[in-house]
Amino acid sequence: MFAAAALQSDSKSGQYAELAEQARGLLHGERDRIANAANFSALVWHALPDINWCGFYFFDGEELVVGPFQGRPACVRIALGRGVCGTAAVRRETQLVEDVDAFDGHIACDSASKSEIVVPLYDGDRLVGVWDVDSPRLARFDADDRAGMEALCAIFLESIA
Repeated sequence: MFAAAALQSDSKSGQYAELAEQARGLLHGERDRIANAANFSALVWHALPDINWCGFYFFDGEELVVGPFQGRPACVRIALGRGVCGTAAVRRETQLVEDVDAFDGHIACDSASKSEIVVPLYDGDRLVGVWDVDSPRLARFDADDRAGMEALCAIFLESIA
């Protein structure tokens, strides 16, 4: 049985390196997208401070549909190009939003969310979905979070390849 260890590093980049090692161990040998997404979401939820939602939206060929997550109930469907998640999917680049109220077209699934980071998930040119993390704190996410989340998402994508 896998047991997540508390993050020991004092630096954010070090904590993401530890979390990446845990994610590799947790996802190793399993290829099921839903199983890995559920465990990945739980791992991040319990490891990172100051987040109130983390999870996946998977592309169904037309729009993004909520997948495994941790937190309060979420919006179920998001159109491509709409909100932070839809924007990340279309632009194919991580969206780091310090203040969601300042993001034109933000979709407020949880009014407690103040900042957000969304990493698009692509397998080559094929959109798989997005990884979305919200925080009740303004400007919670920074460049270290971007690099760390992108590295974690690469591990997730590798696990389902």
